Amino acid sequence: MTNDISILIVTAASIAFIHTILGPDHYIPFIVLAKARNWTKIKTAWVTFFCGLGHVGSSIILGLIGIVLGIGVHKLVLFESFRGNIAAWLFIILGFVYFIWGMRQAYKNKPHQHIHFHKDGTKHIHEHTHHEEHAHVHDDKNKSVTPWALFIIFVLGPCEPLIPILMYPAAKNSMHGLVLVALVFSIITIITMLSIVLITSYGISLVRLGKLERYTHAIAGITIFISGLGIQFLGL
Repeated sequence: MTNDISILIVTAASIAFIHTILGPDHYIPFIVLAKARNWTKIKTAWVTFFCGLGHVGSSIILGLIGIVLGIGVHKLVLFESFRGNIAAWLFIILGFVYFIWGMRQAYKNKPHQHIHFHKDGTKHIHEHTHHEEHAHVHDDKNKSVTPWALFIIFVLGPCEPLIPILMYPAAKNSMHGLVLVALVFSIITIITMLSIVLITSYGISLVRLGKLERYTHAIAGITIFISGLGIQFLGL
C-alpha cells in the first residue's frame, strides 16, 4: 500500500464521519419515522442500513462508470449536484405529504368522551378513540411504503465528496486502492448513520409525549420537510 493510498484511506474515514454528522438527512428521517411508526430497533437498523448502502452505492457505481469511461470529474460533479437537488426536493415533498397525512390521522384520532349510565343512577365518563384501534388493523398494508420511499430518495442522494476528492485520486494509483478507499468511506458512513439513529431513537423512546402522541406522524412529516429545506437552501 502506497503512502498516497494510506493518506486517502484516512481522509476517506474522516470525510465520511464528518459528512454524515453534518448532514441531517442521513439520520433525522429514520429517527422521526421510527418514533412515529413504532418501528422496532431491528427494523430501524435494517432500514437505515439499506438506505445508507443505497446512498453510498449509487455514488460508487457512478464514480466507477466515470473512471472506466474516462468521463471528466467536473461532469460527474455536476451530475451529482443535479441528483442532490432531486433528492432534496423529494425530501421536501415527502415531508409535506407526510405532515398532511399525519394531521389527518391526528384529527381522526381525536379523543372523545362517552357517558355510561348504570341502573343505580350513577354514571361515569371515559375518554377514548376509535380510529387508533381501527388503524392498527390496517397498518400492515401501508407500513412497507415509507421505507421504500426513503430508499429511493437515498439512492438518488449523492455522497458529494466521494467521487472528486477520493475515488478519482485513488484510481490514479491503483484499482486496489480505489476499492479500499470506497470501502472505508462506505463502512464509516453507514456505521455513523446507524450509531446516531439507534442511540437517538433509544433516547426518544424514553420520552412520553402525552396528548401530543397522536401528532407523532405530523411531527415526523414537518421535521423531514424542514430537513429537506435545509438541504436544498442551506446546503446542509
